[in-house]
Amino acid sequence: MKETAYNQINPLIRLKETELLSNAQYEQLLTAKTVEELKDILKNTVYNAYMTDDFAEKFDYIYAKEKGKLYEWLYEMAPEPEVITIYTSRATFHNLKVLTKAELTGRDLDYLFLDDGRYSIETLKSAIRTRVSTELPEALMDAILEVLDYFQESSTLQAIDIIYDRNFLTFQRQLAESLENKDIVREVAAFIDLTNISTMARGIIQGQHENFLSTVLSNSGTIAKENFLAYAKQSLQAFTDFTLNTAYGGLLTAIVSTSTKELDLIAFEKVKDNYLTSLYDKAKIMAFGPLPLLAFLNAKEVEWKNLRLILVGKRSGFPLEVIRERMRMTDDL
Repeated sequence: MKETAYNQINPLIRLKETELLSNAQYEQLLTAKTVEELKDILKNTVYNAYMTDDFAEKFDYIYAKEKGKLYEWLYEMAPEPEVITIYTSRATFHNLKVLTKAELTGRDLDYLFLDDGRYSIETLKSAIRTRVSTELPEALMDAILEVLDYFQESSTLQAIDIIYDRNFLTFQRQLAESLENKDIVREVAAFIDLTNISTMARGIIQGQHENFLSTVLSNSGTIAKENFLAYAKQSLQAFTDFTLNTAYGGLLTAIVSTSTKELDLIAFEKVKDNYLTSLYDKAKIMAFGPLPLLAFLNAKEVEWKNLRLILVGKRSGFPLEVIRERMRMTDDL
């Protein structure tokens, strides 16, 4: 699709960007002494409608509802729904995990459903129960069938997460390729590569065997799965050395422990998020194409993560420095 197809939605996205929390507002939130003071600050933002007595306790619920509303609006406006699906599929695959477990165990897990702006809980439940759907794309149905077929041979619930996670990354790459936009492919490929690095590192720490790692790792990134599996029986230090010689070496050097020479996996998630955010920098000066839309979705996701971190930190009495250190990068931070 021509990039000019976005000339109607991108001005709206620019207006939405003005509603994002600013650096000054983050500083006010960080230095707020109490949750009540924090709520007073948020009354001057798009979150004003949610400033109830139990706002802090219900933030995850509010966040999920707001995300669903945003996704639904974007699906109505975006000329290429696949662009939105790159983000919404994270919620979709979460829902598939939850609802598949509910179907197979007989438990009621509806309360864990996240609105992805596209597929209702009834649609997903029906697809899982009947193994057919006229609404879900083939890739999602293939993932459902793979999980259900596997579960007939093994009743291991962990396999549900593993198979869906791998299919999610494959689906992400397929979406990116279908859009034929090199910037989107680059971001998605980096997301997959960094997810694989984290998965492999945690697998080494847990002592997982090669067959398990081969199942959970995705082959949809730029680093071949075989390159990761070569370190299945080696130390985290050896795997860390390998990662430093990939295209992400410069990014990861800063989070290698000087004493153990191993990746700091707690710091890794922040570094990963910040790097992916940096890939959208060029969207600031782009008037056409899908990148401004994706950049806004990323910025909103980062805002929700930061706001949740501040709320949890304030309620738990974390020092200001600890909260600030864990916050994700924004345009202003």
